[in-house]
Amino acid sequence: MKKITVFFSILFLALSSCGVKTTQSLISDGNYDAAIDKAVEALKTKKESKGKQDYVYLLEEAFAKAKDRDLRDLDLLTKDANPANAERVYNTYLQLNNRQEKIRPLLPLPLLKQGKNASFAFDNYSDQIVKSKNALSKYLYGNASALLKSSNKLDFRKAYDDLFYLESINPGYQNTKKLMADAQFKGTDFVDVYAKNQTNMVIPKQLQDDLLDIKTYGLNDKWTVYHSARQKNVKYDYSLIVNFVQINISPEQIKEKEFIKERQVKDGVKTLLDSRGKPVKDSLGKEIKVDNYRTLRANIYEFRQFKSCQVTAKVDYVDSKTNALVQSFPITSEFIFENIYSTYKGDKSACEDNYLNYFNKRAVPFPNNEQMVYDTGEDLKARLKDIIVKNRFRG
Repeated sequence: MKKITVFFSILFLALSSCGVKTTQSLISDGNYDAAIDKAVEALKTKKESKGKQDYVYLLEEAFAKAKDRDLRDLDLLTKDANPANAERVYNTYLQLNNRQEKIRPLLPLPLLKQGKNASFAFDNYSDQIVKSKNALSKYLYGNASALLKSSNKLDFRKAYDDLFYLESINPGYQNTKKLMADAQFKGTDFVDVYAKNQTNMVIPKQLQDDLLDIKTYGLNDKWTVYHSARQKNVKYDYSLIVNFVQINISPEQIKEKEFIKERQVKDGVKTLLDSRGKPVKDSLGKEIKVDNYRTLRANIYEFRQFKSCQVTAKVDYVDSKTNALVQSFPITSEFIFENIYSTYKGDKSACEDNYLNYFNKRAVPFPNNEQMVYDTGEDLKARLKDIIVKNRFRG
């Protein structure tokens, strides 16, 4: 038991030493806040123990250096007086305050050798935080308002991002929410989705409706909205056109095949005979018995109904402003109708178990051409969705 205690004590000291060295290294590299996090985590338990003293000294050092660096940065930013620095100023004051709040619950932290507590020069930054937040709010609002006067959708999206950030730090600031809605609408690409039939066949209306029911695809995102029915007061940026190019439907086919199935099955036992037809006996004079097998046989008449449909289409991305083709993607989808049924003469048990189901089936009517085209729909939808997901209109 004593050996186990010593082992764990050594292991604890080794781990503690490793943590201290890591914290020292972070301070040497100027990663003061990472060093503070490391020390704070270590001091959450047994903070007054002798083994934690190194962390107390390191925390004191890292805090002083981090605060000094932040204050020097603020001094430079203030002298520069560039409104674009408002976010850095605000975040730096938040960082100064948050760093203090991270350490505050641990206080006091004793320095055992010196007989005193570690020193942390805390300040009240509430006034500076409020002032810098107001300055940042003003800057963000002004910058977003200017971007909203642009004619570029990407500028509207930047304006939205600024306003979203403004609402997160200063909720209800002026008419931020209204401007956000304006920026969202102006920055959105609206896409008109419709189909064209370039084949000499009728495309089932239900297939077109299902294919263009864009709501079922879940494709709308923050900046792209698809409409399968044009809406008033919406200026469309792009068109997504599903062009049906060719439809090939095979003739209805019934193929017949005849084959024989045989299988041996155990049927009791029989006396083992030698080459002369006499019973074979064991050393005790008893006749040797072996498994008796009989052969099952069946003549199988198999019928295969077959019909296939292949739909070739292409998806065109068109710029609605210039009517120029942006991109084009081919789609080929196939649907196969197949029905296999069988009859037999003889013993159907000669067949494998997984084949027996065919004897319960019968011929069924072939689907008409319109149904065949419609049945390609699910595969077409999956391929269309894949194209749209992988190829957005605007990056």
